[in-house]
Amino acid sequence: MIEISLADAKELPAEIPLGFAALEGGTILGGAGIAPGLRREIAARADADGFRGKLDETASLCVPWEGVERRVLLAGAGPQSRFGGESLRRACGALAHAAKRRFEALAFDPADRVQEAAEGMMLAAYGFNEYKKAEPGRLKGAKLLVRRSSERRRAEKALERAKLSCEAVFLARDLGNRAPSDKPPRALAQFAKSLEGAGVSVEVLGPQEMSSLGMGALLGVSRGSAQPCAFVHLSYRGPGAKRKIGLLGKGITFDSGGLSLKPPAGMETMKRDMAGAAAVLAVFKVLPRLKPKIEVHGFCAFSYNMPGPDALKPGDVVRAMNGKTIEVLNTDAEGRLVLADALSYAVREKMDALIDVATLTGAAVTALGPKVGVAMGTDRALLRGLLEASRRAGEILCEFPLVADYKEWIQSSVADLCNMGRVRGEGGTVIGGLFLEEFAGGLPWVHLDIAGPSWSSSGGSLAAQGATGAIVRTLIEFLCP
Repeated sequence: MIEISLADAKELPAEIPLGFAALEGGTILGGAGIAPGLRREIAARADADGFRGKLDETASLCVPWEGVERRVLLAGAGPQSRFGGESLRRACGALAHAAKRRFEALAFDPADRVQEAAEGMMLAAYGFNEYKKAEPGRLKGAKLLVRRSSERRRAEKALERAKLSCEAVFLARDLGNRAPSDKPPRALAQFAKSLEGAGVSVEVLGPQEMSSLGMGALLGVSRGSAQPCAFVHLSYRGPGAKRKIGLLGKGITFDSGGLSLKPPAGMETMKRDMAGAAAVLAVFKVLPRLKPKIEVHGFCAFSYNMPGPDALKPGDVVRAMNGKTIEVLNTDAEGRLVLADALSYAVREKMDALIDVATLTGAAVTALGPKVGVAMGTDRALLRGLLEASRRAGEILCEFPLVADYKEWIQSSVADLCNMGRVRGEGGTVIGGLFLEEFAGGLPWVHLDIAGPSWSSSGGSLAAQGATGAIVRTLIEFLCP
């Protein structure tokens, strides 16, 4: 993570490049101290160089500034009609990418949006280097300019919030990028245990404890693996807490599809199938420092899904913790099985609301592409709160309906439910949600399917190729508005 700090604009050394975001059409954001003539000259020079202010576009130029030549960097923020916090994040991310091989330091005028500017630069600077040397880069830090002393305290709080948010995202990215054999279920449970302290308590259940609780769905998924599954319950109680929120994460640390084996190409990124659980762990890493005045519980179900000698077979029936039986028609629909037991466990803990996060369905990616997650649930207020939090965080969620008429598609002739829709190839994401609803115990509940945005195949201004840490910032915004 590059070091971000605040600086007084009047004391900025001349040798540090100065950055601004610019809208399409040439309008420069911030820069209250720039003389109108100089502002026009910067815009004209950038335009002559072909800079148009489009998202992810940058320009570098030297201009006369208070008697010296100063390097000015511009980053496109897109059209005025669509400008918002995420536009500024992307502009700052593009600026950090453009600067990292040329400059050791960078100053940026955040135009009163310190949190978004800092997040953009830090998210862009992330790299996963557990298995190789870090890529060389000169950029070590950035300064965000504060024009008035009266703004400094507010800017300090915004910068601290940005740092905590990015710290959480980076943990989720690190866990998602780690090789699958380096994160067996017990290892991630042990990592969760390391988060204990400072207001967080952690309980880890092994197969014996899960068996005594009747968690047959999770145990069934793990049968094909030589590595046992693990279940983690984290809890945090904020000062004056009156409400209990449960966050549940799917933690399939590698998904082969089981006996319903995926094709080889489909397995290449299946180390990311624990992105939901990674998001929950990431939130708990920073929760005690954010100090929300609520009680938050995390429930993570960790397992490999492998085709070993005792693997679940299509046609097998498992019994979830709430007593419902499930006919397993496809062993590659395992995420909903482990979440069935996680939800049942959370209901027993008497939560006021439940939010589960999972890379659940390829159908969500087919419908919405790689940058949009799905939200569906039973409580309008909870849904609205999460959708609003995602807007503030700059993460896109699209609400899907829980179509009651489709419930008959998950009825089994030999069990209470089946884990796949009987009308194949239709409504897969909604079917996944309807299945999970059966285990939410009638509580206010929302399901977030992040199969698309949890992974970036090509990278971008805010995320390198690989795990993105999707939905972490949304959950933080929701819990700590």
